[in-house]
Amino acid sequence: MQADFNYDPVRDAAGCQLSVTVLADRDHIRAEMREDALAAGFSIRECCSLEEYAQGPLAALGDLVLVDCAEASADAMALLARLDMRGGKAGAQLVVSTTMPALDSVFGCFSMSAPQILVDPGRAERIIAIGQVLARVPNLRLREMGEEDRLMLLRLTEQVGRIAERLEKLSPGQREGGGAFRFESPSPAWHGDDRAHASGQSEKARPLLPDGPVLRRLIKARQMRLRYFDGSLFADPAWDILLDLAAARAERQQVSVTSLCIAAGVPATTALRWIGQMVEAGLLVRLSDPHDRRRAYIALADSTADAMARYCAEVGAAELAVV
Repeated sequence: MQADFNYDPVRDAAGCQLSVTVLADRDHIRAEMREDALAAGFSIRECCSLEEYAQGPLAALGDLVLVDCAEASADAMALLARLDMRGGKAGAQLVVSTTMPALDSVFGCFSMSAPQILVDPGRAERIIAIGQVLARVPNLRLREMGEEDRLMLLRLTEQVGRIAERLEKLSPGQREGGGAFRFESPSPAWHGDDRAHASGQSEKARPLLPDGPVLRRLIKARQMRLRYFDGSLFADPAWDILLDLAAARAERQQVSVTSLCIAAGVPATTALRWIGQMVEAGLLVRLSDPHDRRRAYIALADSTADAMARYCAEVGAAELAVV
């Protein structure tokens, strides 16, 4: 497959051509990524296996780092953690492809560089990821590819924004002037709005999330639709993510990123984009495993849990079963 896009050389503000570091153990994947990066206008700084790069002299990263890591070996995870730290400090853009079995370990390696993580991607998905990097380069003129992908990302961001705005209306205690993308837990001193104070009314007891079994029944009811209809008719990853995390919170369970991707009901790479957007929006939080810093979990932000509890209380659990 030949890359179906072509760019002029990608240059920074100083007019220097941007470079790429390509790291992949699988020879054919490494060759494809190298070819696609060249077609996108990058110069090749380094192209080798993960092991060769780890054993070689410490070299400067390219502006773009393409990594393919199919297995979560200890050496590979150590290298990814190093790339995350170096990429975060240098401002390099990372695109990391992996497999579903290795996803939790790979995800846990990144906390500084905000990489695009692709799960079992085809070549087209990797090309799109390169296009997303190119879309961030100021004054870059794209010839063919990129517009559709930018529209997709814009739509995703807008959808997450609308979700955040709706939850904000249900959840008091946001920072003054914060808006939909700034959430925080209500402070202990918060006692309701001024009107409640003026009338001498006390705030009603804040509702709690329904019990875990109740939420699990709601999730099961949603999943049963797939027996009778095409799943794409009901794709709503944000809501499925919120429901799964709400049930886990009620059950005091931790949720791995792999488990959450499955719960989202969409391809893992798509689910990761949603999770990333929702973390950035403040709807979800990333939690490190205190016993293993290489692992990370996803949870509802306190304000999101509060909003979910208020929503469930307002509409009733029975009604939720058909949403």
